[in-house]
Order: sequence, then C-alpha cells, then structure tokens
Amino acid sequence: MIVLASASPRRKELLSFITTDFKIVPADIDETVENNVPLEKRPEYLAVKKALYISKNGYEKDIVIGCDTGVFVDGKMLGKPKNREDAENMLKLLSGRQHKVITGCCTVKNGVAKSFSNVTLVEFFELSDSEIEEYIATGEPFDKAGAYGIQGKGSLLVKKIDGDYFNVVGLPVSELNRILKKEYSYE
Repeated sequence: MIVLASASPRRKELLSFITTDFKIVPADIDETVENNVPLEKRPEYLAVKKALYISKNGYEKDIVIGCDTGVFVDGKMLGKPKNREDAENMLKLLSGRQHKVITGCCTVKNGVAKSFSNVTLVEFFELSDSEIEEYIATGEPFDKAGAYGIQGKGSLLVKKIDGDYFNVVGLPVSELNRILKKEYSYE
C-alpha cells in the first residue's frame, strides 16, 4: 500500500492521478532544518524526514511518500505566510520576477529511502498594490508556500512557467509515477 505523509488536499488529489489505493497519514514533525543543509535542498531534506518518520511508526512495509515544497527568490526560501503583511511582502517580492519552486519528494519502504527534487521556474506579471490586495482578500495565500496557489486564483498572477505545473501545486506527479514504477514495480 502507498501512504502519503501529508495532510495537503492538493497532494491527495494529485496522488490520485497515479492511484486511488492509498492512505493519508500526516507527518506531524518538527520542520526545523539544520543550518548546514543548503537552502534549495531543504524541501528534499524535509520530505525525507517526513517519510522516514511515518515509515518508522508502523508503515515499514508500505511505500511511504513524503513531500515538501518551497519557493525560492533572492537567496531566500519563502514558506507559508504568517499573516496578511507577510503575504503582501512575499507577493511584492515575486512581482514581475522569476522564482524557483522546488518540491522535494521521498519514498521509503523497508527502511530504504529514495529522494529527489523537482524544480520549476515561475514568472509573475508585474503586480499592482490593488492586485495584491485583491488576491490576499481571497484568503488563498495563507496555506501556501510563497503566498500563492497556481491552481486557483493565483494562476492570474503567473506570466510564464518552465517545468512541471504539478510540481508548483505540490507533487511532481510524472516523476513520482516513474519512480514508483521503476523502484517498486508499482502499477
């Protein structure tokens, strides 16, 4: 059986493209990352941490999938905004610019972890203050890395994307599907 170590409704929906036979067991872990982990490797590091935690807690024989997504710009990693002001600052930072969205994924079975990162480049339109305010008023930014959801109204902010769209949503479906088939003969 496949176990998704995430409470994200978006990841649940995306995993259902590969299989509907999976269980959700959110990984309630401390997401602190040691300073020696390079910034752009942090999503993969956290994905491994989540998958191993669930695997070691009763799911050793299952294929456990852990994921984490980060938005990167100007040498900074943007997580989920803490409040309205934080969301506004993130969106102003992304306005008119290209940024990276990196999703780290990890699969674990029988104590053996395999992990990877998927990178997508996203460019925003130049956003006016009123566009930013209107988007924040939707409430959409608050549970998403970088303060936007490309699968919702946040799509209206995006000028261009280079890479896997689903990676930006939170699960690089195609790459994960290939790994499940290759490494676990999962059909």
